[in-house]
Amino acid sequence: MRWNWQQTDWPKFRFDAEALTPLETRFLRQGGIVIGSVQHLNGDDRDVLTVEIISAEALKTSEIEGEMLDRESLQSSIRRQFGLTTDRRRAGPAEQGIAEMMVDLYRGYDAPLSDERLFLWHAQLMQGRRDLKNVGSYRTHAEPMQIVSGPIHAPKVHFEAPPSDGLATEMETFHAWFNETAPDGAHPLPALVRAGIAHLYFESIHPFEDGNGRIGRAISEKALAQGLGQPSLTALSVMIERRRKDYYKALELANRDNDVTDWLLWFADTVLEAQLHTQRWIDFLIAKTRLLDALRGKINPRQEKALLRMMREGPDGFKGGLSAGNYTTITGAPAATARRDLAELVGLGALTRTGERRGTRYWLTLGASPAA
Repeated sequence: MRWNWQQTDWPKFRFDAEALTPLETRFLRQGGIVIGSVQHLNGDDRDVLTVEIISAEALKTSEIEGEMLDRESLQSSIRRQFGLTTDRRRAGPAEQGIAEMMVDLYRGYDAPLSDERLFLWHAQLMQGRRDLKNVGSYRTHAEPMQIVSGPIHAPKVHFEAPPSDGLATEMETFHAWFNETAPDGAHPLPALVRAGIAHLYFESIHPFEDGNGRIGRAISEKALAQGLGQPSLTALSVMIERRRKDYYKALELANRDNDVTDWLLWFADTVLEAQLHTQRWIDFLIAKTRLLDALRGKINPRQEKALLRMMREGPDGFKGGLSAGNYTTITGAPAATARRDLAELVGLGALTRTGERRGTRYWLTLGASPAA
């Protein structure tokens, strides 16, 4: 018996509850801080936060699977889904599909899980695909569903999922477990434990021809949102993408046994880091609003345009810092005007300057009070 689903105790997962209790406590505490912080955002900034986190999750959950999406098209599609102002940019099938799935996940976080919901998500994800036999339904092929790597003549099998002919029973059991372990279910589980097991459990069944990873991570986010009683703005896929090699290694090890303590510890640590990422975004948006309020009436339209462009990059900042040449490109200002505008922004405390001559760069100053 090589895989977890072949063990006699499948799907009765075991874990060290005592080891996970302090992480669950931290998750609830950090979740409360995030929820409270969001209340300090104005309506526009709440929209920005929602679109940014959802679009980042969509981008990164796709990148984990090797699919690169267009960020601007994706954000435009998400804004359209929420009825927000957009640039009417045309989105491709992949961007449109995952935007629809992520917004449905956000809006319907508290709904029970079912075949119908997963079929909808799969159909949305697979928009435009013509190479799959089953879209919006579970796989039916007779050959083994395997995760492999290496050359064709000597592939390495990392995992083999249950046969297609047993999926109806497997998924019926999975849905029952997920709904019964919800906070209002018959057998509730702590949020991190439930979200971590849900992901591993679903990935072990691997019910679709493609898209299992993206849907599995969405199911985890659904569980986390239900645990907090709020639509999920946890940047889970952002963190998983940063730890992609460790993620695949942890999943591979967990697929061999039904004692899932090590997997849950890894997963919980990743979720906690994801919460901190979201909090950084909230802190950034609050600081951004305060900075712009303090500068009102003190800067010219060119300077405002440049600051807003820098702020679009979020808490990680303008990559490499802003140069005078960048400023000219953004604003159309001549070189001498650009240098003067930038010096004024430094004097006002909006920017800090590093380097000299061609190496001079400017960085947003958020959190400090601009000069009077």
